[in-house]
Amino acid sequence: MGERTILVLGASGLIGRFVTDDLRARGFRVVGVARSLSPSQRMSALDIELPILSLDAAALARLLREHAVDVVVNCLGVLQDGPGSDTGAVHRDFVARLLAAIANSGCAIRLVHISIPGAAEADRTAFATTKREAERLIAASGIPHAVLRPGFVVAPSAYGGSALLRALAAFPFDLPGKEMATPFQPVAVEDISATIAWLAARDIDDASVNAVSWDLMQAEPVTMAGVIEQFRRALGTSGWPRIAMPAALLDLGARTGDLASYLGWMPPMRSTAIAELRRGVRGDPSAWIAATNIAPKTLAETIGRHPATIQDKWFARLFLIKALILASLVAFWLISGFIALFVSYRAAAGILTAHDFPPALVDPITVGTSLMDMSIGVLIAFRRTAAIGLVAGIVASLGYMAGAAILTPDLWIEPLGALVKTGPAIVLMLVGLLMLDNR
Repeated sequence: MGERTILVLGASGLIGRFVTDDLRARGFRVVGVARSLSPSQRMSALDIELPILSLDAAALARLLREHAVDVVVNCLGVLQDGPGSDTGAVHRDFVARLLAAIANSGCAIRLVHISIPGAAEADRTAFATTKREAERLIAASGIPHAVLRPGFVVAPSAYGGSALLRALAAFPFDLPGKEMATPFQPVAVEDISATIAWLAARDIDDASVNAVSWDLMQAEPVTMAGVIEQFRRALGTSGWPRIAMPAALLDLGARTGDLASYLGWMPPMRSTAIAELRRGVRGDPSAWIAATNIAPKTLAETIGRHPATIQDKWFARLFLIKALILASLVAFWLISGFIALFVSYRAAAGILTAHDFPPALVDPITVGTSLMDMSIGVLIAFRRTAAIGLVAGIVASLGYMAGAAILTPDLWIEPLGALVKTGPAIVLMLVGLLMLDNR
C-alpha cells in the first residue's frame, strides 16, 4: 500500500485538501495538484501548482508518467458559469482530456471521480448536467473507475455551502420552511477519504471495483433543518428563537451573489447553489456500504465529536458579515467621492478655499481626491484588486488625517467629528483585509 501513488486533482478544495493530507497519513505517496495553493497548503514537495485545466491530454499523460501514478482522484469542480468559471470546461471537457491521458499514459491507472448524487432527470442546472455528462464519458471509456457521489460533506474546514450552513446556525435565522424540509443526507469527509484509500488498495485487475458508482452518505434520512440544528447544538445556539426568512429574500440573495460573481467573488449564495439546495441531497448508500464495509458516520458523530471552538464560533458569526463589511466599504468610498464631486462640490472646494489654499490648486485637489476615493471603491469591489483597494484606502485615510492635522487642524473638532470617524473606518478596512482569504 505504501508504494501506491495517488494523484489528487483539486488539492486546494474542501474534499481535495483533506483527502491529500489523510491519504499521506495512511501511507500513500500522494501528489496534490491545484491551480493555486495557499502557503499553508504547500505541506510537501509533492503539493504542486499547475494550470491543470489548461493542460492538454499529452501534458496530462506526461504528468501521470512522471509521477508513476496508480490512482487519479478528480476533485475538480465549479459551481456556476461566470468570469473564469466554465462548468462545461471543468466538468466535461477536462474529464474527456483526462480519460484520453489515462488511456495513452501506458500506466495501469484507476480513476476515482467525485460527482454529485441525485437522478439525472432531476438535473436543472449547468452544474448538475455537466457533472452527469462527465459520468457518462467515464462509463463509456472502459477505464477502471469509481464514481463517488458524496452527500452534503461535513469536514473540519468549511467553504461555500458548508460555511453558509454554519453561519445560519450561528444566527437566529432559518431558511424558508420548504427549503428547511428538503432531504440533506450528509457524509463525513473522513468516509470519502477512507473509501478512496480502500479503492487504492485494490488491485487494478479486481473487476468487482473497476466500474462502480456509489452514493456516499449517511443512510438515515436527514433534512436541512436537521443538519443546521446539529451545527446549532455544537455552537450553543439551539435554544435561540428563530425567524424564517421569506423565499423572496433568499432569491434576492442568490441574484446578489450572481452579481458578485461577475466581480470575481465566489459567494456561497448564488442561483445554482439555491437551485441545488431546493433539489436536496439524497441517495442510496447501500451498495457502497456493502462493498467496502465502511459504516458511514452519522451527522451527530461527525459534528458532535468536534464541539465548536472559539475559532469555529468566530468564523460562523463573521462569515456573512464579511460580505457586509466589504459592501459597506465599497459604498463608503464610492458615495463619498461622488458626493464631493457632483453633489457638494462647492462645499468641498470651499473647505480648501477657507483655509487659504492657492486658488489654482483648489479644483485639482478637490477633483483628484474625489476620483481617488471612487477609484478605491472600485478596486475593493473586484476580488482581484480588493487587497490593493483596502491598502490604498488605509493609506489615503491616514493621509487625510495627517494632512488635516497639519493644514486644517480645526476640522478635528468640528461638531460631526468627520475626521475622528475616519479612525474606525481604517480599522474596518484592516478587518476586511485580514478576512479576504477564502481557504
